[in-house]
Amino acid sequence: MEIETVPVSFVFLISDAAAVDKYGDSLRSDIRKSTIVSSHCKSISSPNRMSRPTDWVPSLWMETFQNLLADELEYEDRWNLNFGYQLTNDLTNNERKKGWKIFIECVHGNFQCSSCRKTWSSARVTLLFRYILRGTRGSVTMRPFGQICRSCQDDQFELPGFSEEHVENALLRLFAKIRKNCYGEDTGEDHVGDSGDSEVKTKPHEKALCQACRDGICCQDEEEEEEDDDDN
Repeated sequence: MEIETVPVSFVFLISDAAAVDKYGDSLRSDIRKSTIVSSHCKSISSPNRMSRPTDWVPSLWMETFQNLLADELEYEDRWNLNFGYQLTNDLTNNERKKGWKIFIECVHGNFQCSSCRKTWSSARVTLLFRYILRGTRGSVTMRPFGQICRSCQDDQFELPGFSEEHVENALLRLFAKIRKNCYGEDTGEDHVGDSGDSEVKTKPHEKALCQACRDGICCQDEEEEEEDDDDN
């Protein structure tokens, strides 16, 4: 009977406890880094329009942006969409002079905790857009804001996933803003891309778990201010 021998190097690794611990720490670190990267930059097939995807998929936004571009901006200017995960809504005087503008949108999104795998939905996911038209080139930079898992509360902001429908509606409202502020059109933008998100009644989310609340630009804060104005 032929007996398979175990490589000496493998025996050495498992017999050295310190080496095992060091290797395990290194492996866990690599896995953690991989998880962080994938949570920000996943590029998988686009979710179904009626599904509740929890993955942040930049390619879905870029593809939808390009698909809508020709119909929504009927000009010869070239526009592109990029992502900035440290983007803020604070424009310097120099940026304002150059023509940069801000658009903050509130949409429905879905989340999944990377630790416990719990999922949840929110009708108040904040998106921040910066956009500019200079000459014949237009540029949009987008930032999605995350939320922390209520069960884990580990200060890990999970990025949201969106259905195709919500992506399309958010971009339609963005294009309406661009037509108004960059081309001077009267767009009647209040009803553009209306997906009914504003009609969804959900409990206010916990501000301590919301990245946009932490940065002071959450759409929930704007809604609360409007309600206070209505009560006065």
